[in-house]
Amino acid sequence: MNYQQIFKRYEIKYLLSMQEKEFILDIMKPYMKLDKYGHSTIRNVYFDTDTFRLIRRSLEKPVYKEKLRIRSYKAAKENDNVFVELKKKYKSVVYKRRLVLAGSQAWECFQKGIPLPVSSQIANEIEYFRNYYKPLYPKVFISYEREAYETIDGSDFRITFDENILYREDDFSFASGIYGTPILNEGETLMEIKASSAIPLWLGRKLTEMQIFKTSFSKYGLAYQDIFKSGGLKYA
Repeated sequence: MNYQQIFKRYEIKYLLSMQEKEFILDIMKPYMKLDKYGHSTIRNVYFDTDTFRLIRRSLEKPVYKEKLRIRSYKAAKENDNVFVELKKKYKSVVYKRRLVLAGSQAWECFQKGIPLPVSSQIANEIEYFRNYYKPLYPKVFISYEREAYETIDGSDFRITFDENILYREDDFSFASGIYGTPILNEGETLMEIKASSAIPLWLGRKLTEMQIFKTSFSKYGLAYQDIFKSGGLKYA
């Protein structure tokens, strides 16, 4: 399967009640369908410095920020593919670069501090990031249930709904079960609009009518803040 490696888009987030989610799903029906992933359980491991430099900087809301993670869309064994993703945000535009590697390859590189087994521009960008912030450590595991939708007409506009967002500070294996501390309140859904340009009129009008407004939401950021409040920060 071919995977998209480069993304440039706006990512707009909304916190919804279950009733609001069902209403939006209903108005989406003429325009959108489940994408190739459909319903999935996404697993992410976020990397950071020993003092959480990256997420602390991100929470200051700078003009430019960046993060590095390994992601899987399913329970992944050593030889299953995972995504190594470098995500940057500049002036509200999100730029994402990602590589597809076997899980064993990706983890060996990060655990031993050796270069990625790929020669490409994206690999070079990831290596520059790793060297600039080294040493990096796996800091937080975040999982969530996602429903992903794409447009029927084939445009690049997408909507995702994330629920049961959980984090933990250890057991970073993608083959492990899903468990951890919840980030969302019961009954909440995180809706994310991903678009290269404006939100379609049919959706923008309904969001205005329902008085649903965008919010600032970082899964890793909220996990870090919760860990900090509980005094549970673990330094490498």
